[in-house]
Amino acid sequence: MANKIKVGVLGATGMVGQRYIKLLENHPWFEVTYVAASPRSAGKLYKDAVSSRWLIGADIPAAVANLTVEDANDEKKALGKCQFVFSALEMGKDEIKALEAAYAAEGIPVVSNASANRWTEDVPMLVPEINYSHLDVIADQKKHHGWDKGFIAVKPNCSLQTYMMPLHALIMAGYPVKRMIVTTLQATSGAGYPGVPSFDMIDNIVPFIGGEEEKTEKECLKILGKVADGKIVNSEYPKVSSTCTRVPVIDGHTACVSLEFDLPEDKKPGLEEIKKVWASYKSLPQELNLPSAPEHPIVYREEENRPQPRRDRETEKGMACVIGRLRPCNVFDIKFVALSHNTKRGAALGGILNAELLKAKGFFDNL
Repeated sequence: MANKIKVGVLGATGMVGQRYIKLLENHPWFEVTYVAASPRSAGKLYKDAVSSRWLIGADIPAAVANLTVEDANDEKKALGKCQFVFSALEMGKDEIKALEAAYAAEGIPVVSNASANRWTEDVPMLVPEINYSHLDVIADQKKHHGWDKGFIAVKPNCSLQTYMMPLHALIMAGYPVKRMIVTTLQATSGAGYPGVPSFDMIDNIVPFIGGEEEKTEKECLKILGKVADGKIVNSEYPKVSSTCTRVPVIDGHTACVSLEFDLPEDKKPGLEEIKKVWASYKSLPQELNLPSAPEHPIVYREEENRPQPRRDRETEKGMACVIGRLRPCNVFDIKFVALSHNTKRGAALGGILNAELLKAKGFFDNL
């Protein structure tokens, strides 16, 4: 691509912002030309703002290191410097919601990792393989606000990536799901930096993560919903009961899932049929050959002790859902263990895939 699209990163000095910076290095479509963070970092060179807390484990990309960090609270600073922004803002939800809207009002699309707009009815909450049709609501979003070029699109909570694609694959194959019980074992990186104190995590499991169970139980219903009358109408099913825990793993969220099909007994799929459905699952990102899309969105492991975060989180460059231990369930129909990379598929690289889909569908054509 001869002329790359210029992009900005809001919250560029935080953990997710740093991940965006690193993952966008040498991206075939996008080039980071603008970085913004809190007022205490504003005015510094990026390399100086993150010198003592660069967390990614590789050198700061040279093209970004000498960019001057701007104040993310001043949306006008981005004008002329980038064509859209990735939002990795870390502040109160009301503040994020207002600030993302301010960027959109200035004609700067916002591809957000933040949770503030996930429940806004005219904002698509994208898993590109699943609900790419929700992009249709962006036209209504623009009308509602009187925005010309700007808009907001968000990604869901990182823990959903462990089970949403296998769930969607079954639904699309004609096997609707009525109820699910999900127990997540979530990595410490999901808490950001500095995150959970090491004394709380070493030799320990924390059986509570504030707000996570509500997100796990409800966000899937918006993702599986439909666009109608200028908003996204949530699906009624599946009903989900979740328990979310924090475990001493750096990266990689695991979920133990039990589910019940909404089908007569003689219509329910067998285990081998389910594996075939998962193995053959592909969607629009694979058809469009988007740069960050995994060739195989779902990877099944036959070993009885897989998936494991340390061994499997980088599968398909951290963008696959890795599943194992599919077996009958004595209470529901089936149960399995699934894993996804929470700071790649679940955060920055998932956001980049959202932007690639938006670009491929023409949403950045007139910026």
